[in-house]
Amino acid sequence: MTKATKVESSQRAVPEFVKELQALVIEIQELYCQDQLPWIIGYSGGKDSTAVLQLVWNAIAALPPQKRTKTVHVITTDTMVENPVVSAWVDKSLTIMGGVAKEQNMPIEPILLKPAVKDTFWVNLIGKGYPAPRQGFRWCTERLKIKPSDNYIREKIRESGEVILVLGTRKAESGSRAALMEKHRNWRVFSHLNYNPSRPNSLIYTPIEDWRTDEVWLYLMQWQNPWGNNNKDLFAMYRGATADNECPLVVDTSTPSCGSSRFGCWVCTLVSADKSMEAMIQNDEEKEWMQPLLDLRNELDVENDLDRRDFRRRQGQIQLYERDVDGLDAKEIVNIPGPYTKQWREEWIRRVLQAQTEVRQNAPAEMQNIELIAVEELSEIRRIWLEEFHEFDDVLPTIYREMTGQEFIDPRPNAGSEQLGLDEWSILEEICDDPMHFELMTRLLSTERKFQTMSRRVGIIDALEKHFDTSSRVREEAIDNAHLDWNIKKAAKAGDVEAVKQLTVGTASIQENQPASSWADLKFKGRS
Repeated sequence: MTKATKVESSQRAVPEFVKELQALVIEIQELYCQDQLPWIIGYSGGKDSTAVLQLVWNAIAALPPQKRTKTVHVITTDTMVENPVVSAWVDKSLTIMGGVAKEQNMPIEPILLKPAVKDTFWVNLIGKGYPAPRQGFRWCTERLKIKPSDNYIREKIRESGEVILVLGTRKAESGSRAALMEKHRNWRVFSHLNYNPSRPNSLIYTPIEDWRTDEVWLYLMQWQNPWGNNNKDLFAMYRGATADNECPLVVDTSTPSCGSSRFGCWVCTLVSADKSMEAMIQNDEEKEWMQPLLDLRNELDVENDLDRRDFRRRQGQIQLYERDVDGLDAKEIVNIPGPYTKQWREEWIRRVLQAQTEVRQNAPAEMQNIELIAVEELSEIRRIWLEEFHEFDDVLPTIYREMTGQEFIDPRPNAGSEQLGLDEWSILEEICDDPMHFELMTRLLSTERKFQTMSRRVGIIDALEKHFDTSSRVREEAIDNAHLDWNIKKAAKAGDVEAVKQLTVGTASIQENQPASSWADLKFKGRS
């Protein structure tokens, strides 16, 4: 039995819980009044963070007005791919919270944080071609959750020297969470208060760490929400989903992240299935409009997606790794696939826009302006395709018009490709005899055009040479060459001089028969 299970199963009578609640109110008041360190409460809109905020609010509200001198910052991170029902609930809660705090002269300041455009889910997946997150490549949490809250916390630390983070984490949520919280007790300085080992000059306060789940609901149902939310609506939202866990507000890498079934990002492929959204759709006909989101999420969650991805990494290099062969006592060297191909990046943007169109048509009135992907994200995706992938066919506005029936208005000044376009792209595609030759030509042309607008063309030769290094070989030849390099390095590391000689001689022979042309060779060939 895990520690979490032990905590959950230890029944505490209601009078005992009420007694602890009263002690917690006094503890919060004393901690609040003893210094001027700002408090930052992580609020996700779920049951645990709501309980913590309600507890702190009620404790501070019981203080005389002259003692309410310290601002409590209530931060929520909107990943921009949250479950839309939960996201709407949180937005509404923050709006109400801010108004009521002013009316009641409460030092509560709600803050909605969002990732920078360059860090959003769709800019990375569709723009840069990052594959859907996996445990081995979990690129989303840092960009979507940690950085926005971390930047805000850093700012407050610079202003005040130190901060206290108030979180709704509980031992009863899982065995791993209980173990992590127990480890953090090594830095305990006060009841429920620890130094944060992952963030200098910050402390973590977890007042409900020992509460059971039923005690959280008991508190929410029996004690009135002080900013006017109806906690019964929150309970109904949980009841409509089988998941009983929520994503905590992740403030650093030490904060326990999402469980296997919870409210969170609707695109999440780090879990086997989005059980909460599935249950919402199944249990409530009024939520069937979310089905296109669930379908898109499931389409992203494909284990074997090699046919969707480039054989090179994003910077153009081929990367190999050694792995065990299933069922055999042997090793094999395989290629690590790279970003989604141009075809699939365009396909994903079509599917996102299609899902957005469908949910807007079928969602209730209050959700019909739902935005699955923001215009700023589309603009950044377009920029990446044009400037980093050199795809001067500039298809994003066309795709947007096809899927929405509207013209794409790019907020970025002078956006788009003015000198090369779809006509030139089509001509090149027609005359090039293989995809790699076509890619090389498009990248050389795009780079040449880019430098043509500069007063000094310093670096153009290096930029053009780079494309020959990454785009001049056909797939099979490039992978064979990477394997050859691997074998040479392996033989050299083992001290096998003879093998190195044989492999090197073979490489030299190939180069003599098929000399590689550089950009300078091609441009100045025949000139004396």
